[in-house]
Amino acid sequence: MGSSSQESRKTYARALAHAVCVPFPAQGHINPMMQLAKLLHARGAFVTFVNTEFNRRRLLRSKGPDSLWGLENFRFETIPDGLPPSDRDATQDPPALCDSTRKNCLGPFKELLARIKSDEVVPPVTCVISDGVMSFASKAARDLGVPEVQFWTASACGFMGYLQYRELVKRGIVPFKDEDFMNNGTLDDPVDWIPGMRNIRLRDIPSFIRTTDPNDIMFDFLKEEVQQCLKSSAILFHTFDELEHEVLEKIADISPRIYSAGPLSLLLQDIPSSSVKSFRSNLWKEDYSCLKWLDHREAESVVYVNYGCVTVMTEEHLNEFAWGLANSKHPFLWVIRPDVVESDSAVLPQEFLEEVKDRGFLTTWCPQDQVLSHGSIGAFLTHCGWNSTLEAFCGGIALICWPFFAEQQTNCRHACTDWGIGKEVNQDVRREEIEALVREVMEGVGGKKMRENAKKWKERTVKAAGRGGSSYNDFDRWPDPTRPDPFVWI
Repeated sequence: MGSSSQESRKTYARALAHAVCVPFPAQGHINPMMQLAKLLHARGAFVTFVNTEFNRRRLLRSKGPDSLWGLENFRFETIPDGLPPSDRDATQDPPALCDSTRKNCLGPFKELLARIKSDEVVPPVTCVISDGVMSFASKAARDLGVPEVQFWTASACGFMGYLQYRELVKRGIVPFKDEDFMNNGTLDDPVDWIPGMRNIRLRDIPSFIRTTDPNDIMFDFLKEEVQQCLKSSAILFHTFDELEHEVLEKIADISPRIYSAGPLSLLLQDIPSSSVKSFRSNLWKEDYSCLKWLDHREAESVVYVNYGCVTVMTEEHLNEFAWGLANSKHPFLWVIRPDVVESDSAVLPQEFLEEVKDRGFLTTWCPQDQVLSHGSIGAFLTHCGWNSTLEAFCGGIALICWPFFAEQQTNCRHACTDWGIGKEVNQDVRREEIEALVREVMEGVGGKKMRENAKKWKERTVKAAGRGGSSYNDFDRWPDPTRPDPFVWI
């Protein structure tokens, strides 16, 4: 390339805005951050997407060795996560990962950001968009004089739940004095002082309160990260106003520069086709053959089962789920990660496989957004992670809820009460209950009402993300890094 061509490239690059996106290194955070990055790219921004080295290797295994190259005005960078090297194709241990990111990632990211800033063939960095639990990225941006905003990828009700962690300590509730709290009814105590949240019990507050250890890593990590998030110049919530308006109003009283724009997957439907738009950030290889299987099933006849990317269970619980599904006699599509069983690989009994061979489809991962939008899906047995919950809203699908940890318990409570689309599974899973819940949701009067509610919520969700809707408008007014001087009010 000659010098004139190099100068042209520099001039062109300098004309663009540049957003550096830093997700928490887990699938449920990477996907919504990627959706946000695609929206910014469609508006003309140059995007640098920062994965950990561990997740970059996983992404290359999932997508192919050349998959991260050749995307116009979109590139990938990495930082170390500070954990021992590993090539395991599984989600890392959450406490170890959280503790390591907050202790070890500031320096490497600061070095990366300084290098990007000095790179003459990319545009100047306009802003850093940090995951709401990756406060080191915002700190690095402030230290280097770069505008920053935070993206809270989970629910607003979950955010408000985490905001109560300090208050729970002040009131002497957490840490609990002994393990009896798990079984003596304490978790059913009402909590009537959380702004914007009604009919909440202790068990509905994000689950890291369930500890007797005053130094519990996850409790301390979320307690502090959510407070750091409030210090950001602006916070974007992945939700929409009608769904969580009460809690969003109360968060706005604390941090007035908040925006709600979700589901981002629906906002993406309006952008032009491109190699960036079609890029999928799943860390597991997706099995598309399940969509063809669904094509041959009757409308709303299939139960879709997926516990997300982190949930683990005992072999006993896996078998109880299996036989509950089998005994319901309904067809099902079941995503079973190899690492879903604690300290072992997931293996189902041969007699179960024989029993369901004509009506069950088992896979290790799938394009969930497309599955939940498929007309044959009638219910979703889920861990209530926020991405899964939003995708269920997009598809108009009722939920059978088995929350595992974090704010999944909070999402479950709202799904089963305020939103009227869910039924909760007892944590001590029994096949009889699974069978009964599947039959109720798929066949019963209560299930019919849930499915009707889910379809109404789908209409509201689509309206919110459509042109002129609340999410569409809020995304339009947030401090867009592709516009001239978007941060003049900071």
